[in-house]
Amino acid sequence: MARATAAARPADTPPPLPPLPRRRGVELALLVGAVFISVCGYVVVGLARWHALPGGAVRYGAGLGGLALLAHLAVRFRAPYADPLLLPTAVLLNGLGLVLIFRLDQDTPADHAAPTQLMWSTVGVALFTAVVVLLRDHRMLQRYAYVCAALALVLMAAPILFPAVNGAKIWIRFAGFSLQPGEFAKVLITVFFAGYLAANRAALAHTGRRMWRLRLPTGRVLGPIVAIWLISVAVLVLERDLGTSLLFFGIFVVLLYVATGRTGWLAIGLVLAGIGAAAVGTLEPHVHSRVEDWQHPFAGIAAGKGPGQLAQSLFAFAAGGMFGTGLGQGHSYLIGFAMKSDFILATYGEELGLAGLTALFLLYALLVACGYRAAVALRDPFGSLLAVGLAALPALQVFVIAGGVMGLIPLTGMAMPFLAQGGSSVVTNWIIVALLLRISNRARMPRPESGSTAGSGTAGGAGPGHPAYGTGGGQAHAAGGGAAGDGRSSAADLPARGTGLGAGSWVVGFMKPAPPQAPDTQGRPRAQSPPGRAQTHPPGTPPQAPADDAPAPEAGR
Repeated sequence: MARATAAARPADTPPPLPPLPRRRGVELALLVGAVFISVCGYVVVGLARWHALPGGAVRYGAGLGGLALLAHLAVRFRAPYADPLLLPTAVLLNGLGLVLIFRLDQDTPADHAAPTQLMWSTVGVALFTAVVVLLRDHRMLQRYAYVCAALALVLMAAPILFPAVNGAKIWIRFAGFSLQPGEFAKVLITVFFAGYLAANRAALAHTGRRMWRLRLPTGRVLGPIVAIWLISVAVLVLERDLGTSLLFFGIFVVLLYVATGRTGWLAIGLVLAGIGAAAVGTLEPHVHSRVEDWQHPFAGIAAGKGPGQLAQSLFAFAAGGMFGTGLGQGHSYLIGFAMKSDFILATYGEELGLAGLTALFLLYALLVACGYRAAVALRDPFGSLLAVGLAALPALQVFVIAGGVMGLIPLTGMAMPFLAQGGSSVVTNWIIVALLLRISNRARMPRPESGSTAGSGTAGGAGPGHPAYGTGGGQAHAAGGGAAGDGRSSAADLPARGTGLGAGSWVVGFMKPAPPQAPDTQGRPRAQSPPGRAQTHPPGTPPQAPADDAPAPEAGR
């Protein structure tokens, strides 16, 4: 029977690919492990502080486990093909943050922030569930790109009407609650950047004047996005929110580089960032004081005033050594009022050591890598750019915050994703994870057969992400090509060789676009026709059908 089936299949048709597993069971097992690790941390803090189990261990474990189960059910029924590593990583990071805040609460009896943080985590998981359930297709967000930009500007400008907190106007306080609108604005501005660059990527990459080795787009194309970025950065500078303004600039440069594939934008971005940082650090007193603390962290000790926050943070990292002092046995409370927010990483480094810091950074790297892998596997440019931007948000935040508390760069006042105290931050991070899950589900979802041109089922072309075939605008493959076939990509498979941002590699950036080459009947690639000569199909071979979700060809082609 197997020989008859093999004989009936044409010689140039690849064998059928096995169906991709959904792996929701793997996700559930990893969630159990994440909750167990967090509960163990909670218990270890109690044993270290009072030599007894903490009274709220059962309630804490049940609360975190219930949130994880709710999120898992939403993913299982609404995004069954999503990456199984995203949700467990987010739950583990959130659980570790709750453990650290609970541990620091023991040194601040008048300020117990762990129950409040658990409440904000519940709100974040609720919004996560709403996004996963209600957002059927991430491409719907592209229609509201300019609406997102306008709403982001309103949110960023709102704190100007409220008094400054610790030298920065980034908070809105009402009825005993505080909200940081800039955290939500960063997601909205990322949606705008992705939508605009996806619609104008061809003009940005191939039009305009060439200056040295960089092609500068025309003002009509680049003007709107630069105007939105300049307005947002100006508002943030007025509010003395250096961290968020630096984050917005980084997202702008990263997405511009990804959309155009021109490495010159990275060089220009670094130069402009250096000029802007030098200007703000010199002219703005609040920022200038942080630069002075960064340059001379032990100046207070030399002057007889005692160590400042940055000096205490460096002492905490030094005391942690390789394996740390143990949860609940450090002295990071000496840092002061910011130990639960800006400097919570110092507590982690002191009590869990370099080994714990390495594991933490690997968790963040895993979260970012899952987003990038979904971006490479997608076919539509907007989804790929959005996944890159959303994954770059926590990557840039971790770099800026870790560099600040370790004395590598000046402090910016940002919150460590999922780890630090802050309701706005944890809610926003859960929304980011929900959007990445929706994008990942779309990238790995099997597509219906498109007729006889695609061959049989999965044999017609596995589409993005499969280890045997290219992606979207990448390499065409035998028997129907990847555009009309299954279109699936597995998060566990090898990385795709193409990308969804048009022909060639837009996400990788440094690879120039190359037209697809259809192999002949013996598996050898055909020679390209000279420019201006029409491509012909072999007799009796119908032309390939476009992908169901591939972007429309640009006008003029």
